[in-house]
Amino acid sequence: MTNPCPCGLPEPYADCCGRFHRGDQNAPTAERLMRSRYCAFAVGEPDYLLDTWHPDTRPKRLRLDPAQEWTRLEILGRTGGSLLQNEGTVEFRAHYRHQGRDDSQHENSRFVREGGRWYYVDAR
Repeated sequence: MTNPCPCGLPEPYADCCGRFHRGDQNAPTAERLMRSRYCAFAVGEPDYLLDTWHPDTRPKRLRLDPAQEWTRLEILGRTGGSLLQNEGTVEFRAHYRHQGRDDSQHENSRFVREGGRWYYVDAR
């Protein structure tokens, strides 16, 4: 893909979130993990979503709805989650289209870094 990554950053998917989805690298910050998880919904990567979900809160399986088209991501705020921290939150609005209707999901996600990797924990 040479179009900008679905996560909203200007790099092509392969150079942006694709490298995380392929396992070439781990997301370096909580925000980058959140963006890569949004992108995983957009491109249909449920295994990546499960792999980056904290084991304490991870579901046993995850089924993505192929009729749901993720259209845009807005980062509304963040706390912590930097290269030098082990906890952080990212508030976002994820826009999507489902059955011909536009809608959005607003969430403040919590992340932790363990063993050098960031994980999604839950939403507040």
